[in-house]
Amino acid sequence: MAQIKDLFEAYLSNDLPTEGGLIITSMFDEEITYTKYEVTSYNNVKDFYRNEDGIVFQADGYKQFVLVEPASYNKKHVEPAMRDSGYSIPYRFKEVDTFTTRRQDRIILGKEPVITYGSFTILEPKGENFAYVVYKDEEILNTVAGFFAKSLWQDARVPKTDAEKAAKGIAATVKRILSPQT
Repeated sequence: MAQIKDLFEAYLSNDLPTEGGLIITSMFDEEITYTKYEVTSYNNVKDFYRNEDGIVFQADGYKQFVLVEPASYNKKHVEPAMRDSGYSIPYRFKEVDTFTTRRQDRIILGKEPVITYGSFTILEPKGENFAYVVYKDEEILNTVAGFFAKSLWQDARVPKTDAEKAAKGIAATVKRILSPQT
């Protein structure tokens, strides 16, 4: 299995992979189970450094976004790109795949990655949110699928069997950002 570490602890211990890696961050709503995940694959690292907001990577990156909307979310009709800050992802409905759980929660995945040129910042997590770095190895997709199955089930409260199915779909999209077609 690929190794997973807290991103900020890895930075402090000078253990961030400079030849590329995968970063998984989360944003959990404190009142409802609305959850936003951001998965960033990076390579060609020129530098990374800490600032007051988080860690800045001067590197090329590909981002994939995942939303978990509880059935009770009252703005599910609003395009994901047009939602309030913290709830939005850079996609319209025609640009996402949607998985509906047996409880009528929706898991939304972008069909194509978003490319970041030059640099990007990973914000320091607050509250229950997290930021992890996944080290690249031959088992990375299995590690990502296992990670998301557990996080969707335990953190986002998606039913376990639905979380496992959705995690496989997420791992398939992560494969595209690890080996992007140029």
